[in-house]
Amino acid sequence: MASAAASTAAVPTLAPPLEQIHQLAVELRLLLPGVRVGEARETTKEFNPETFWRRLNAAAVNVSREATTLTEVFSRVPLPSPQETQRFCEQVRAAITAIIAVYYSLPKDQGITLRKLVRNATLDIVDGMAQLVDVLFITPAHSPENSDLISYNSVWTACQQVPRIPRDNKAAALSMLTKSVDFVKDAHEEMEQAVEECDPYCGLLNDTEDNSDNHGNEEDDGLGCPNNRDLYWSEEDQELIIPCLALVRASKACLKKIRISVAENGKKDQVAQLDDIVDISDEISPSVDDLALSIYPPMCHLTVRINSAKLVSVLKKALEITKASHVTPQPEDSWIPLLINAIDHCMNRIKELTQNELEFGPSSCYQHQTLIMC
Repeated sequence: MASAAASTAAVPTLAPPLEQIHQLAVELRLLLPGVRVGEARETTKEFNPETFWRRLNAAAVNVSREATTLTEVFSRVPLPSPQETQRFCEQVRAAITAIIAVYYSLPKDQGITLRKLVRNATLDIVDGMAQLVDVLFITPAHSPENSDLISYNSVWTACQQVPRIPRDNKAAALSMLTKSVDFVKDAHEEMEQAVEECDPYCGLLNDTEDNSDNHGNEEDDGLGCPNNRDLYWSEEDQELIIPCLALVRASKACLKKIRISVAENGKKDQVAQLDDIVDISDEISPSVDDLALSIYPPMCHLTVRINSAKLVSVLKKALEITKASHVTPQPEDSWIPLLINAIDHCMNRIKELTQNELEFGPSSCYQHQTLIMC
């Protein structure tokens, strides 16, 4: 009797199913910071790309399968027993741990750009699984809300993206450069559309204008809030926008030419140079966004000048790195000097149109900021 009681007491009491599910979600989220900063595991074994990609694909399939199993058992009543829940949770932990381990097995010498893509895919899978477990914990089984949330969950989508990851650093570089081209293209199209329509906010403020007319007051109120004239471009603003648009077009041309050079001349074994090209090219789109945002009214010409200069600096650095790399076998290739000349022409024109801001100080910008804050 005593020994039986002792053996019974030695068996830990399992938490209820939903509590175990909640704890699983917490544990999965705790894994994310480590994956973001984790380094490749050192190994004496020679890296085999075919083996790596086969393992990664298999691990993604396993995660997807475990996500489906967990969803099925927790989307119906009755819920599984504590013992069954423990087994399901352990299987999810094992699947997630396995795919993280595969990611860590990708050496740095295969390329930082490629590692970033694999890391992001791994993060999406871990985060997607955590989201799914949260849904299963929060929403009751069999509820319509539960079904909707599960159907839109990202874990299966993330797993399906794994076979589409580029298989080498050159392909990864081309993928990233293509995204940068698309981002800059979208920004340029939005700017052009706003300029063509002479409506920086694309008609979103029509209701505000109607309200102002109804009140019969188009002047600033006592608090210094902007009137409708602060929502549109002045003639000086519109003149300044022209070289800004040209600079964004030059940015798009730079990225396209860099991408073509990598596609035509890039070598898979030159991973460090490809990584350098991608790193500096990644800075172009955010710099374009900063410039694009600064042209919206009320426009501060000094801010436009500063953001233009930052973009020019990034563009020239990207062209210099590309010119010095193996993707430009003939450094005297005419397309690089031509783009540099176009960039300089745009910047010189922007400087001419914003010279008054330097001579008379940035007081007008402070006035604009006050209006925006109001």
